[in-house]
Amino acid sequence: MTVLVTGGAGYIGSHVVRLLQQQGRKVLVIDNLSSGVQERIGEAVLVPLDLAAESATERLTALMAEHGVDSVIHFAARKQVGESVLKPEWYFEQNIGGMAHLLDAMKNSDVRKLVFSSSAATYGIPTEDYVGEDYDCKPINPYGQTKLIGEWMVANAERAWGLRGANLRYFNVAGAGWPDLADTAVMNLVPIVFAALRDGKAPVVFGSDYPTPDGSCVRDYVHVLDLAEAHIAALDYLERENRKHATFNVGSGKGSSVFEVLAEIKKVSGIDFETDVQDRRAGDPPYLCANVSRIKDELGWVAKHDLHDIIQSAWDAQN
Repeated sequence: MTVLVTGGAGYIGSHVVRLLQQQGRKVLVIDNLSSGVQERIGEAVLVPLDLAAESATERLTALMAEHGVDSVIHFAARKQVGESVLKPEWYFEQNIGGMAHLLDAMKNSDVRKLVFSSSAATYGIPTEDYVGEDYDCKPINPYGQTKLIGEWMVANAERAWGLRGANLRYFNVAGAGWPDLADTAVMNLVPIVFAALRDGKAPVVFGSDYPTPDGSCVRDYVHVLDLAEAHIAALDYLERENRKHATFNVGSGKGSSVFEVLAEIKKVSGIDFETDVQDRRAGDPPYLCANVSRIKDELGWVAKHDLHDIIQSAWDAQN
């Protein structure tokens, strides 16, 4: 049988595709290639398709039958927070519309296993330093809202027609499992710092007066390869008849401050750069880290790579 991976030519998706291929599983990739790269997916079959298009349900239904799809890992979505604030209607059309089309096709095809790429953005600004999955989610931007609604759609489909779903709420993803699968987008802290260094600029730090040990924001960084392995564990979890939970945090369970990340980049790169400390950004919580006890207990998954591994692999992949 075949695993359908939407957004499989992207940064995280391509890592999952490679792991599936290493296990000998057949993989079908759906990707509109707006940010994905076809060369990342090896011998997997690629079908260029926009999930938000009106014809997507019919096309997906046919592809699932043609390729013998029995499970889906769903990455394909728009994921820029700032862009979602400026274009909220489009984000709902893309992320929620695409999800609806995919679920419709799965229902039509009797494909009942889905691993959904969610996000810690569903939590908003939690009052807990290490937030657990049962926290009352209050996302503060349209991107986070679309991810939370996606989780509701998974739950509704489970009640309505027997879908087996697992939602993985990612924290801060970085690093590279293989050099050719580096993160090519400049949207998260590590690639932003690398881009500044390439341009000879001082990386910007937003806020140094937070109630944290060194005054900078603390986040949970997870290696992309660890994250990819969590998807495989979640896919296997869906084979079980008894599943206590549908939603899992994916993080290291450890917090690293912005200044600690920058210090590790200095160590790995050998560049003793200056930093440009500016005022806080609105909406940045002092801490946002994962309570990872649930995924450890239920899926047997724990992050294997530490901050040094993340920065070293990211640096090696970019240079």
